[in-house]
Amino acid sequence: MIKKYILTGFCLIVATFQLFAQPPKQIVVDGKTFLDLNNDGKLQPYEDTRLPNNRRISDLMTRLTLDEKINLVLGTGMKGFEGLIKDMVVGGTEYLVPGAAGTTYHLDKYGIPAIVMTDGPAGVRISPTRKNTDQTFYATGFPVGTLLACTWDTKLIEQVGRAIGNEVLEYGSDIQLAPAINIMRNPLCGRNYEYYSEDPLLTGKIAAAMINGIQENGSGTSVKHFAANNSEKNRMDLNVNVSQRALREIYLRGFEIAVKESNPATIMSSYNKINGIYTSADYDLLTTILRDEWGYKGVVITDWFGGYSNGLEALMGKGKEHNTSLQLKAGNDLLMPGIPSQKEDILNDLKSGALTEADLDICVKRILDMILSSNKIRNYQFSNKPDLKKHAELTRQAATEGMVLLENKENALPLAPGTKNLAVFGSLSYNLIAGGTGSGDVNKAYIVSLKEGLKNAGYSTDQKLEEFYTPFVNAEVAKVKEALKANPLMLVPLMPQPKLKESMIKESASKNDVAIITIGRSSGELDDRKIEADFKLTQEELNLIDNASSIFHAQGKKVIVVLNNGGAIEVTSWKDKVDAILMAWLPGQEAGNSVADILSGKENPSGKLSMTFPIKYEDVSSADNFQGLPADKPTEVMYKEGVYVGYRYFNTFNVKPAYEFGYGLSYTTFEYSDMRISDKVFDNELYVSFNVKNTGKVSGKEIVQLYLSSPTNVIDKPVKELKAFAKTRLLKPGEEQTITLRLSLRDLASFNQGKSAWVADKGSYQIEVAASALDTRQKESFMLPETKIVEKVNNVLNNKASFVDLKP
Repeated sequence: MIKKYILTGFCLIVATFQLFAQPPKQIVVDGKTFLDLNNDGKLQPYEDTRLPNNRRISDLMTRLTLDEKINLVLGTGMKGFEGLIKDMVVGGTEYLVPGAAGTTYHLDKYGIPAIVMTDGPAGVRISPTRKNTDQTFYATGFPVGTLLACTWDTKLIEQVGRAIGNEVLEYGSDIQLAPAINIMRNPLCGRNYEYYSEDPLLTGKIAAAMINGIQENGSGTSVKHFAANNSEKNRMDLNVNVSQRALREIYLRGFEIAVKESNPATIMSSYNKINGIYTSADYDLLTTILRDEWGYKGVVITDWFGGYSNGLEALMGKGKEHNTSLQLKAGNDLLMPGIPSQKEDILNDLKSGALTEADLDICVKRILDMILSSNKIRNYQFSNKPDLKKHAELTRQAATEGMVLLENKENALPLAPGTKNLAVFGSLSYNLIAGGTGSGDVNKAYIVSLKEGLKNAGYSTDQKLEEFYTPFVNAEVAKVKEALKANPLMLVPLMPQPKLKESMIKESASKNDVAIITIGRSSGELDDRKIEADFKLTQEELNLIDNASSIFHAQGKKVIVVLNNGGAIEVTSWKDKVDAILMAWLPGQEAGNSVADILSGKENPSGKLSMTFPIKYEDVSSADNFQGLPADKPTEVMYKEGVYVGYRYFNTFNVKPAYEFGYGLSYTTFEYSDMRISDKVFDNELYVSFNVKNTGKVSGKEIVQLYLSSPTNVIDKPVKELKAFAKTRLLKPGEEQTITLRLSLRDLASFNQGKSAWVADKGSYQIEVAASALDTRQKESFMLPETKIVEKVNNVLNNKASFVDLKP
């Protein structure tokens, strides 16, 4: 047994780990070898892997006591914050992996092991060191979700998923609490960096690829946060008021695609309420829609302490809402991390009849199915030695593919041949941010700074600037580490810029060929971003850009800005002052190498934005009602913008963005030609083909996007919506590739709330083949002769608030 204190995104845990109480022996029956899980020398039906899981589960259900069933629907608890939260343990904690987020209950009598769950979307979050061993247990810090989505490359995402799945497997975990696929409703959401896009199609397709990759080796995933968890402030007590149409078309659609195209092992319900009901206790969300309409068969788990208002206050006995049995009856099978009062709730409700044992059995069977499908039940002997070097190489590649070149005046990038000496400005150039904080963080062995990455690429960096910045950066990092010891849940503040004398910039300009300035932001759980000094640059950052640009430009030298943050940021007030802007996002542990690969021209940038960059925050459709009211601790938020989120709003209401959805520059150019469609009258499907040619001088990849404009004579609709996309292979100069994309009848449909149905309205539809939401290259049109009900669904999750959704 090993004990270790570990910091997770929410709590401090005491973790103990073991595989089975008694390792199972092998038993041979009919010439086949099985694990004797309960070590009784007989092959019980639940041990017989020749049988389907439902028969094995039926056998187990005849053996389980009521107490064992209750234990299975509760996690094994968390211990920490002693004196603050009492007895945060149900039946003891037996974590197989130090630093894991939680486990299910183990049933030693039957040889049923605990299932281990680890954070998070950017890699396996576990404790990197353990007592009594010199071995380290670092995991790979992959790029954040936003960057991965900006690759628009499902094959690459599946590769990343396979690498994460390998680390899940080899570090002894079973379920990776990822991906996070909430919609980027507003650029200020604190966890946007974990999420993929403002668009549900792109979100769902990237999510499905990630899930398929992770689950390929038998590991599981937990898609989160289901649903409408689009802000962090007071998230455990926030009621989201949203129309059924906006839910169906925007906030649930990505989850629907992920469920149908990848079958995740688990889905995590969110903290918030939707239209007055906690998601974890909402039968219509978790059963009517998720299971009955979408056909989901897996396990639903709560977010940690989900269904409790007022966060930690509730766990200290203040303001607890009685949701335990409601959650189970709604179809939320597993309550994480598990606390004693929930067991009491279940027993009391079984006695009163508010909960039946049949209700409990439904949840237990799903959890048993998950366990019987795991690598753990097969007694897989994990190595604790995944191939971290190979995964680091993949991280570096994935990061370059998702970086977005926003500006490149007069081919400022790639750096010209002969460029040798670089003036590297900005605190974060010497301490790049690899990922977010909280459960989205990863304990990685290293982070390559931009200075290091540039040196690795063969450039020299200004020694005086390095000597100026390094002590300042080290002191700031030390301050944050000390503050985190006192308050592990604090949000990491923005690293300030030291005051740089004009004389030092002038001296640097005289000695160096190019200036590179890094501007960045950290993001994480529990709170959202701010407009001032966050979405907007600080005065110190603006001064640095002004001074460096004027001095370097006076000597005919270029200025490059690298943005090291997890989401959209204001650029319009300063972008014309610099020569190039590279959006590097939070690019993982190989950060500096990946940025250097782009700046040097070793890699041609091919990423495109998965969200819109507004000119000013007030241009966002949810700017007036993002976090809700009251402002200091919001409990009600109104999604008044309806379906007009992101580019759907900007395009439909003719609001000019700084950079549109789908935008991104390359070091080469591409020409689209010969667009053709399979039919001018739509039947059940339609194919769109066109050619993409590299017309530039260097090899590159292009992301192509298909948008559809639909008839608006029945209900209002966005002027166009993304319906398909693809990324070309690496095209050499002059090389051409034919792309074919498919449209289904469902792609034509919008949600008609009055009919409780997905309806494709008759009339003329226009297809746009585009390089971005505002860069249409070719058009075609077709007819749908008659209106078609594509899918009739249940009339549920209706908004009870009095507002009417925004319309053009």
